[in-house]
Amino acid sequence: MSQLQLRKLFSPSSIAVFGVTEEEGSIGYALLQNLLMSYKGAVFPIHPELESILGRTCYASLADVKVEMGDTVDLAAIIAPAAEVPLLIEACGLAGVRAIVLFSEGFRDAGSSGARIERAMLDVARRYRVRIIGPRSFGLFCPRLGLNLTPIAKQAPVGNIALISQSSTICASILDWSYNNEFGFSSIVSLGNAADLDFAEIIDYLAMDINTHCILVYMENLRDSRRFMSAVRAAARIKPVIAVKAGKAQTSETIALAQTGPVVGDDKVYDAALRRAGVVRVQTIGDMFSAARALTSPKRPAGNRLAVITNGGGPSVMAADLAVSLGIEIPALSAQTISSLNACLPRSWSHCNPVDVLFDATADRYRSALSICLNDENVDAVLVIFAPSTMVEPESVAQAVLEAAADNRKPVLTCWMGEMQVRGARGAFAAARIPTFRSPENAIEAFEFMVSYFRSQNILLEAPASFSNEDEPDIENARLIIEAALADRRRVLSTLEAKAVLAAFRLPVSHSVMARSPNEAMLIAQQLGFPVAMKVESPEIAHKTDIGGVRLNLSNAQAVRSAYNEIVANVAELAPGTRIDGILIEPYISKPHGRELAVGLTCDPLFGPVITFGEGGQVAEVFNERSVALAPLNQRLIDDLVGRARVAPLLEPFRRMPAVDRPALDSVLQRVSEMACELPWIRKMEINPLIIDDQGAIAVDARISIITHVTSSEPYGHMAICPYPAYLESSWQFTGGTNFTIRPVRPEDAEMIQKFVQSLSSDARYKRFMHAMNELSLSALARLTQIDYDRALVLIAVSHSYGRDAVVGIANYGVLPDGETCDFGLVTSEDVRNKGLGARLMNSLMEVAHNRGIKTMEGEVLVNNPTMLKLVRALGFEIFEHEEDEDLQRAIRQL
Repeated sequence: MSQLQLRKLFSPSSIAVFGVTEEEGSIGYALLQNLLMSYKGAVFPIHPELESILGRTCYASLADVKVEMGDTVDLAAIIAPAAEVPLLIEACGLAGVRAIVLFSEGFRDAGSSGARIERAMLDVARRYRVRIIGPRSFGLFCPRLGLNLTPIAKQAPVGNIALISQSSTICASILDWSYNNEFGFSSIVSLGNAADLDFAEIIDYLAMDINTHCILVYMENLRDSRRFMSAVRAAARIKPVIAVKAGKAQTSETIALAQTGPVVGDDKVYDAALRRAGVVRVQTIGDMFSAARALTSPKRPAGNRLAVITNGGGPSVMAADLAVSLGIEIPALSAQTISSLNACLPRSWSHCNPVDVLFDATADRYRSALSICLNDENVDAVLVIFAPSTMVEPESVAQAVLEAAADNRKPVLTCWMGEMQVRGARGAFAAARIPTFRSPENAIEAFEFMVSYFRSQNILLEAPASFSNEDEPDIENARLIIEAALADRRRVLSTLEAKAVLAAFRLPVSHSVMARSPNEAMLIAQQLGFPVAMKVESPEIAHKTDIGGVRLNLSNAQAVRSAYNEIVANVAELAPGTRIDGILIEPYISKPHGRELAVGLTCDPLFGPVITFGEGGQVAEVFNERSVALAPLNQRLIDDLVGRARVAPLLEPFRRMPAVDRPALDSVLQRVSEMACELPWIRKMEINPLIIDDQGAIAVDARISIITHVTSSEPYGHMAICPYPAYLESSWQFTGGTNFTIRPVRPEDAEMIQKFVQSLSSDARYKRFMHAMNELSLSALARLTQIDYDRALVLIAVSHSYGRDAVVGIANYGVLPDGETCDFGLVTSEDVRNKGLGARLMNSLMEVAHNRGIKTMEGEVLVNNPTMLKLVRALGFEIFEHEEDEDLQRAIRQL
């Protein structure tokens, strides 16, 4: 959706309402009444039989509005039977309306007939390039415009928080809740069933909206996870995104499906996806606003160490208990801090953290204690708790806290307990953008949200490639194994095939040989050497131990013969009719210090390949406590995955057992990530057990199931997060021998790019960025280096002269919301002008854009930049006058 269409949705100058009625209490009546109360734009009621309503002329059709007003309506609201909606949308398209809020019901949620109407509606909308919010939308609020396009009479308070919700009732509840909780909104959007416009495009718009400082999301399901991840990752780099994801339990998932239709993914996968996207996930609406209070504060904590100041013991105990359970550290105060507090507090103060300044604490006592704690190097933030007292006014203590907090970079959170006596104090904190809460528990949870958010920003910066720097895998061999299985119409690889795929990706696997008779088993065991392990091989058996299909630590030939016969008999008894391909014989692996782990790879229906890690063996099936991460991974993301697992403490030294070989474990997880990227046929892969000790790791058993066809033909199209496109790296050489590498940008290139921009002449900087500047702002630098490779590309040319790397050119494109057009930018160092580098960068950029399905590349060039105009003409761009600025020209090329 173009930004112009989105602006007409969020900032319309005129609105048409289809389905108005004179019946009070109806949606059509309420919508019109609410618009007429506060909206400053033009409102046009549409009804074929009414002459007027609520004092306004009623038009028989949208065509009559255009004839009379001589202009196009920006936005239409439709309340009509589902069967009439396709014709109404066609009328809107013919009249030039490009945005619609659809309140009607009876589409795909009403069964097959409704689904047919919905498809017809969308066909018409696409034909006329009309975009729709809904059906079953609750409507839209834009409080700054006085726009209330909802059935609720009360206008939303003005503020800087945007809310996007799939639930109408949640929208209404949050709105009602906000009136008494010091919150205001830049906009509220109810997506309803989201047949057309979904989270991604609305988040894209709000990410760039200067009036929105924080985005709240209530979601039940997703339709397009890749677009959502792309949009929300881009937004989270700019401002906090906070989400409530409903549907954790099976029952709530069923309700969510009945309401809105698309598939609901595993909740752990949603959790991993939101975490990877830099989103703070909360569990309740109250948590959502606690997080919003904390994250809209301009100050950031450097860590999770919290000092607590209170005038009562009870609140401090409550705060400390919850802090410990959430992993928040209540640190010991430094000796200097204790000494300074002794000098200004009564002798009976707590002499530790939490700092109890006693019930008779004055405003000055609070001010002194806060100033001292903020200066403690062991403290990252301070929570100030005040319980109402007859000895001091809450507002005077609040003012003291505001004064002490003003000149310090560390965040301060406040909890003024009670209600009526402390309202003025809470208002003062809210006005100063200091997070304030009603209870110690809310405040502690909010600080944990702050810590989680700023940690997630570090994860958001990670840009892992599809390959590591380890030995290159034999992808072709792995693909041939999978293709052979598909040719045989098999959906499960044999154990030998599964281990061969793992070995192709350089994973350490145990050696297995198939036996098809007791005598053959004895011969193989003697060749391998005793002791051995024996396991039944069958595509129909997922858990061999459950049916007596495993024998371990067999030390002689007779034991092998007996075990073979026992395994066959067990399968016949416990799983009659099951096909047995043979019995696998392999060396029995015994590691005195070994830990059994499980590493899995699952293709989630929404988010694509997901990597799991946890305890192995039969314990894994009992507890199912695995940590989850979306592929691809790099070292930092692997550390995060392992650190969150319940099994993590067992990997460290304990009970005279040395720590495991972490590099070996990390290598296994990195290799599984590579499999996730390069083998889109894998539906599920399980390594269990992976035995690891201080000497290394080995995959003892593995199972791989595959899918028949891959849904996307583009590279990594099966993944929700596009890996760093290392395959785009290339080398180039000037005539004369200077070597360059042209590659996609990485987040760690920020310093090198800033130096490049600083090295440009003021004229070159102005011609590229079109305003006077000496260097890129931090936000502009982040936008250039912290990119989503699915929606943007920045190619840098890196010179390797003089023993160091330096950027000498940058070319970039960003995909516009229509998905078919991108804008470009180019700048090169004066030292390499007229040597062909600019053309090389642009040709590389255009090739990638074309391969990704982009149809048009366009850019703005200053009229007084003849060098750039000459270059783009030579590259096949057409030059046009700019519609809005005579100093600019537009360069456009079809790809």
